[in-house]
Amino acid sequence: MTDIAATAPAIVGRSLWGDAWARLKANRAAMFSLYYLVLIGIISVFGPWFVPHQYTTIYADYVRMPPSLSAYPKPDMIETALTEAIKRMRVDIKDWHQEGSQVFVTVKSTKPIDDRNIRYLDRSDAFDDTKIENKSPDGLEVTMSASVKQQYFLFGTDNTGRDLLSRTLMAGRISLAIGLLAGVVAVVIGVIYGAAAGFSGGKVDEVMMRIVDVLYSLPFIFFVIMLVVFFGRNFVLMFLAVGAVLWLDMARIVRGQALSIRRQEYVQAAEAMGIGQRGILIRHVIPNLLGPVVIYMTLLVPQVIILESFLSFLGLGIQEPMTSWGVLISVGAKNIGTANWLLLFPAFFLVSTLFALNFVGDGLRDALDPRDR
Repeated sequence: MTDIAATAPAIVGRSLWGDAWARLKANRAAMFSLYYLVLIGIISVFGPWFVPHQYTTIYADYVRMPPSLSAYPKPDMIETALTEAIKRMRVDIKDWHQEGSQVFVTVKSTKPIDDRNIRYLDRSDAFDDTKIENKSPDGLEVTMSASVKQQYFLFGTDNTGRDLLSRTLMAGRISLAIGLLAGVVAVVIGVIYGAAAGFSGGKVDEVMMRIVDVLYSLPFIFFVIMLVVFFGRNFVLMFLAVGAVLWLDMARIVRGQALSIRRQEYVQAAEAMGIGQRGILIRHVIPNLLGPVVIYMTLLVPQVIILESFLSFLGLGIQEPMTSWGVLISVGAKNIGTANWLLLFPAFFLVSTLFALNFVGDGLRDALDPRDR
């Protein structure tokens, strides 16, 4: 018997985090949502560097262009763009034709035509590399050639002619950063404060909760205005401070859970073994609070994103040329009748991200619940 016990392999237990990860991997919806969130994060962070257009570049000739997989300008748009460019030269078009990707145009005037007029074609978003092919001896007639500049707008353009794809990716970077910054700050402060109040109990709990009640009474908009006065329009500092206000709900949720957990037998056993309050908080109370905390975190991120849209509408949040999903949706809602793509693309990214956050939150809640182990 002794030999068998000595040669038997040792049984290695799994920690709370190892067991939670194994259970999370078994949840297909949560894992798919987690991968989707990682993908959204990657394309939001690195995508603006690889798209062909900057999110601030304005294309005056392509205002409110619908999404297209083919290049602009379309064949029926070339003549319009050419007419607009030639009109700025204050000359008349005698003839024009297209050969492949090249456009040849002959213009005439009652006065000699300056060679520098070709810059009007180069300034157009539809043409590039303009050259003078032929010029009459009296200078009243000039033949020019220009290359048709192909532009791809997969998500279309907005009301000022900016590429919606690059703006949607940049908006994702800002919205996710704001949501995570404010969410992490709120969760960290709320969990520590609420767990300490609930586990301490007595007069300490009363005093800490009265402080929360006082902070609840402060007008939120007044607080934000004061932040703008002190910190300026630095959205990082502002939303870090916003997260420092949103922890109040988290503190109340955690405090209620902590009051329930402190009466459990394993907490009383830890106290009987001489473990201090700090050790009980870290090893027993906070791990058993992770389920509600994760669920609240998944709800807090979209709450912050919506809050950011509201503040931007008031002129206190994200300002042009910077953007966010909330700002894009606000603009798209005003143009849904004539340019619905301005609403559909940012709304899809926002809604799909919120769904993914909810699925991940549900999966983490089930995986981190010690009662289901």
